[in-house]
Amino acid sequence: MTSRTRPVFPDTDIYGITAEEHSRGRDNVEVVARMLDAGIKLFQYREKDKSMLEKYRQCIKLREMTAERGATLIVNDHIDLAISVEADGVHVGQDDLPLPAVRRLVGEGMLIGLSTHSPQQAQKAVLDGADYIGVGPLFQTFTKKDVCQPVGLEYLEYAVQNIHIPMVAIGGIKLHNLAQVKAKGAKCISLVTEIVGAENIEERVNAIRNILKGES
Repeated sequence: MTSRTRPVFPDTDIYGITAEEHSRGRDNVEVVARMLDAGIKLFQYREKDKSMLEKYRQCIKLREMTAERGATLIVNDHIDLAISVEADGVHVGQDDLPLPAVRRLVGEGMLIGLSTHSPQQAQKAVLDGADYIGVGPLFQTFTKKDVCQPVGLEYLEYAVQNIHIPMVAIGGIKLHNLAQVKAKGAKCISLVTEIVGAENIEERVNAIRNILKGES
């Protein structure tokens, strides 16, 4: 693997995540294209049910699209897939390989994100060298089948005040509770089905950003 400089985690408001089963029959490539058109600059490819070859083909296309637009591509779970498509990073969970082992595999040129559900997990993520953490699930979510119970806004508030690496608020976030998440200090937020399931993704992203700006 050729050495490269590790990307910087983008200073951006929305962390886009693919979820083809919730995307109104559109595939991940079409949905990401629409999210790019809406100005989203940070994406996680998350796909549980396809074969590895199908995932690879989609990720190769997404890597081309995001690179052309100056956007960041993270691959969920599959370290080998992230390496093979030269993604900007990989995102792992608490039951995946430990973060130091992931770093040995991907080298120094890739971002590593880690899902966290408690202050203790967040602290350990920082000590282990995570580039960013996921904070959640804040609310009940049905997007992931193996998700833990909601951790609530208190953990988000703790993370904002005490964890000094980038973080993404995630899990059950919708238009109706987005202002609560913003009020706790979240700067980067992931709304999965709210975006991929929208009939007009650009309009939905504009509505989200209006709430984040306090305009509605």
